[in-house]
Amino acid sequence: MSIADSILSINNDLPIRTELPVHSGKVRSVYWLTEQDSRRLIEEKAYPVPHDTPLAIMIISDRISAFDCIWHGEGGMLGVPGKGAALNAISNHWFKLFKQQGLADSHILDIPHPFVWIVQKAKPVMIEAICRQYITGSMWRSYDKGEREFCGIQLEEGLSQDSKLANLLMTPSTKGILKGIPNVPEADDVNITRQNILDNYLAFNFEKPSDVSLYEKLLTEGFSLISEALAELEQVFVDTKFEFGYVKDLDGNKKLIYMDEVGTPDSSRIWDAQQYEQGNVVENSKEGFRQLLLNHFPDPDILLNKQRMLERQALAKDNALPVEVLMQVSKTYIDIAEKITGKSLVLSENPKAEIIQILQDNYHLID
Repeated sequence: MSIADSILSINNDLPIRTELPVHSGKVRSVYWLTEQDSRRLIEEKAYPVPHDTPLAIMIISDRISAFDCIWHGEGGMLGVPGKGAALNAISNHWFKLFKQQGLADSHILDIPHPFVWIVQKAKPVMIEAICRQYITGSMWRSYDKGEREFCGIQLEEGLSQDSKLANLLMTPSTKGILKGIPNVPEADDVNITRQNILDNYLAFNFEKPSDVSLYEKLLTEGFSLISEALAELEQVFVDTKFEFGYVKDLDGNKKLIYMDEVGTPDSSRIWDAQQYEQGNVVENSKEGFRQLLLNHFPDPDILLNKQRMLERQALAKDNALPVEVLMQVSKTYIDIAEKITGKSLVLSENPKAEIIQILQDNYHLID
């Protein structure tokens, strides 16, 4: 079997029983189960949720997204081998650690296969919760242009690129396009301040003002926990994005949880600590792929300038990347997953067939 065959690129065409359209994001697809199947699984598997909780099957892919585009390789390579399994394994590891340390639960109820989560429906908080311990990326580009205020936080003079910040900074942005919020542009991924959130907490889907402090607590505690664990592995946790949502506990009370993914090479920057101490930045995350794209194409402004999105989409569609590039990205993901989890990543030759078999035999969800 070829490498291309082992890549799960299309993940929205599985014959899972559902009455709603499959929702596909950049990397994951979500299949909402019927009310009957949700209730049956909650009872059969004793999931710790109210019996009327809607459930979904969330299937990750090996697609790679960067600069809001999906990229592909030569020879029909429509993704990165091992990427999906690596992302899920890392998220599973951190979610489990968060729960053990008493931080908060996640939306995951079951893990039938390395590519699959069974999740409970959550009401998402409409914030990309971003934490930064180092000045790099978009923050550095803004700082380098002379900007000193970032998400309402005043930055001191004299910072250098990739240097450690005096404090861990929370720099939230909008998740999706939010309308009618004073001083918040109606666009996706807009930087916002803590005051914006407090003044309009309901518009961001917070239940009460005190939950803004709770999300900040869960964000900083989660960051610190991952940062300390990575430091023991000689890795630097540079910055990350968390997402939060509300679910109901067994008594029907709403509680704030972690959702989406945490501490992965897709949602975080991770640097090699030894190299960083020597003055070099070696990326062990998707940031390395982004830098590669910026160096690969003659006009990097297409990738950085949101006004040139049509050109950017054409660039991604019309340019098959060299196989060795995607294999290097594969190595980055697999290596960091095995380092974090302490286990070998088992790669499937035909993940789609395996998923269908498991969901049929053990969950009776295949029509």
